[in-house]
Amino acid sequence: MSNIPETEQMEIISLNPENILDYGFCGYKDANKHKEMLWKAAWYKEYYPKGLRINILMSQKNGSQGMIEYIAGEYAHRPVAADNFMFIHCLFVGFKKEYKEHGYGSRLIESCIKDAEELKKDGVAVVTRKGSFMAKKDIFVRNGFAVLDQRKPDFELLGLQFRASPHNPRFLENSLQDYIDGLFILRSPQCPYTEKNVLAMVETAENMGFHPQVVELSGHEAAQLNPSPFGTFALIYNGELLSHHPISNTRFQNIMRKFL
Repeated sequence: MSNIPETEQMEIISLNPENILDYGFCGYKDANKHKEMLWKAAWYKEYYPKGLRINILMSQKNGSQGMIEYIAGEYAHRPVAADNFMFIHCLFVGFKKEYKEHGYGSRLIESCIKDAEELKKDGVAVVTRKGSFMAKKDIFVRNGFAVLDQRKPDFELLGLQFRASPHNPRFLENSLQDYIDGLFILRSPQCPYTEKNVLAMVETAENMGFHPQVVELSGHEAAQLNPSPFGTFALIYNGELLSHHPISNTRFQNIMRKFL
């Protein structure tokens, strides 16, 4: 049974550069404790005029319990071509488990669809995966999305089309050629989870005798060139993609030990 009071009102609030730190995002609430919030807030301010939006699901009792982040497809921070589509970066519901499975994710998706329709977009697109750090495709399929493209190991590009489009959204083919010699950690301010972990990973790598290079994916152009379909992170060693998504320092140590 649900632990959510029947009288509790859940509200969807659209964040702007002025209030984003007041409400918090991605599970973070206090910028004094989490400096990565400032990193993402600065990025949000830069891309807000380009259509970047974060809508949060607010509980009267427990604060933010979910969010959706989306942007005009031309500025997507994933290696996709999605011109004139709205593109969803992130969807999450249930920082407390009692808020899961109540249709709130669909409400957040509907808020994005509404914006896309008002802006006369051709549709909405999103990258999903079976693994970590991305929403799975099921909720999007239930909301009318269909699979348009796929990339290994488990990434799928889905779209909800409002009208016929001359070009369906698709993954971009990016090479590992620039990353064949050495250890590379690619990261973007779009994903604040990378800040703390990458600092620890760099220190660990140096202690293990590696010479890591941190590649800052500072804009959408760089993220769209990422060899990983994840777009805003990659761990690459001598041309081999070792992780598509942010990982803990412990996980990083375990991965790199096999190269010693």
